[in-house]
Amino acid sequence: MRIVEQIKSEIRQALADAVSRAVAGGALVGPAPEVFLETPKAREHGDFATNLAMVMARQEKKAPRVIAQAIVDHLQTEGTWIESAEIAGPGFINLRLRQGWVHQVLPAIQAEGADYGKSDHGGKQRILLEYVSANPTGPMVLVQARAGAFGSSLARLLNWAGYECHTEFYVNDAGNQVKILARTVDLRAQELRGATVEIPEGYYPGEDVIDCARALLEQYPDFLEKPEEERLAFLERWAPEYFRSGHERVLRSYGVEFDRWFSERSLREAGAPARLVEWLKERGEAYEKDGAVWMRTTAYGDDKDRVLVKSDGEYTYFAADACYHKDKYDRGYATLIDILGQDHHGYLGRMKAMVECLGHPRDSLEILFTQMVRLFKDGQEFRMSKRRGNYVTLEDLLEQVSVDAARYFFLMRSLDTHMDFDLDLANLKSSDNPVFYVQYAHARICSILRQAREQGLEVPAASEVDTALLADESEVELMRKLAEFPEEIIGAADAREVHRIPRYLNELATLFHQFYSRCRVVSDDVPLSRARLLLVDCTRTVLANALGILGVSAPERM
Repeated sequence: MRIVEQIKSEIRQALADAVSRAVAGGALVGPAPEVFLETPKAREHGDFATNLAMVMARQEKKAPRVIAQAIVDHLQTEGTWIESAEIAGPGFINLRLRQGWVHQVLPAIQAEGADYGKSDHGGKQRILLEYVSANPTGPMVLVQARAGAFGSSLARLLNWAGYECHTEFYVNDAGNQVKILARTVDLRAQELRGATVEIPEGYYPGEDVIDCARALLEQYPDFLEKPEEERLAFLERWAPEYFRSGHERVLRSYGVEFDRWFSERSLREAGAPARLVEWLKERGEAYEKDGAVWMRTTAYGDDKDRVLVKSDGEYTYFAADACYHKDKYDRGYATLIDILGQDHHGYLGRMKAMVECLGHPRDSLEILFTQMVRLFKDGQEFRMSKRRGNYVTLEDLLEQVSVDAARYFFLMRSLDTHMDFDLDLANLKSSDNPVFYVQYAHARICSILRQAREQGLEVPAASEVDTALLADESEVELMRKLAEFPEEIIGAADAREVHRIPRYLNELATLFHQFYSRCRVVSDDVPLSRARLLLVDCTRTVLANALGILGVSAPERM
């Protein structure tokens, strides 16, 4: 139940009715525009505020405070949750609610349990979220670890908000890079069998490729006895799959799984690029020039047209991207979200233009960029990698911190900001560690409930509790924060801002700890104890729900 939204809807209607009455009485000209509400930062300014009077100033040709006074004078609050309205500043109307509204939230949380916070806001709009999509030529690095935590959490967030979000990893298992990978693995296999080889410039260096060659020879001991052409054709399929399966394994251990792993090779083998080129030509969106085929992206704001087919007949990576995105749309997705590394920022204009060439609104494609991450340990930047020495892998990270800490720390910051990850802080077992602080709130509540059961007290049904007994300021503020959770979900989902959820969790945990320091949960006052047990159990539910969205555990003991 979205209690806050219900109350906001009631307030908007009351304000619109007040304007209508003011118009009927000659105090205002009207009509009433859409009413927007915000939550004041300072609690003393009320529960909600609106700039309605200032929005109406131009049409009314009056000072905003005069308009605000007319609205307040005609505002009828009987039968609503509005307790009072007052004018502030240049013409804001601050609204204060009757205190009892917050008590509605506890029955709703108890009734909905693990589903509290879910809504139908998104109307089941289909969204395809593509993220990580690392090249199958090496291990997962930190920027991909950050994208993995973000993408998996965003998908859950969107589904909680009522969208139908599916996830996909696009496997770049075709093209020149795969040919080079195959040749590199073949050379490393020869080297492992005692041959002296030279790895040409541009081939893939590093222990990870040697490991791939070693696994190849373990599985196929006679591999090198086959003709070179046969070996390379085999490796163009086997080597990308070796790395892809490694990606899948480490990502699953990190709490990241995909609805689908989509192969670029499958598009090429199905003849999709050729069909795309002909389709675009028929629509006038592609043309031939200088022996190549070009997509007419300049017609949609790109700085230059993009090559689809090179003069040698090879399809470009851009052609493969266009095929893949067309395939997404053809599968019935209304919105596409791609999460890319910051080094792809220059792709934004061409990809938006590409979408329009494909016949879809440019805003139907959203591109989010993942900024870089630096690790710090003992006050120094942490660079060591057991595999390469020049970058840190996801596996390296998970040897240093828990999955919970890794995911939570990545998700605390907006995706588009550079991030310094403090390994020492992530391992700290104190309230200074953000994830520990939140998880400890959940564990403490579980401890309270266990102790209550030992004293013969169970969490009561909300219908059997007098929630009006929860009148302490700390209790009211805690219930208010619990009531905000469904709106937080919707706001974070629509803005694609997962970091709002860790922020909410920190605020909720803080309010719980404040409540716990002020109010004894189990006392000789049985009715009050039962009410407080309901309150802490509802807090436990919301903490667990929010942590679950982030892919972080909610421990019962710490």
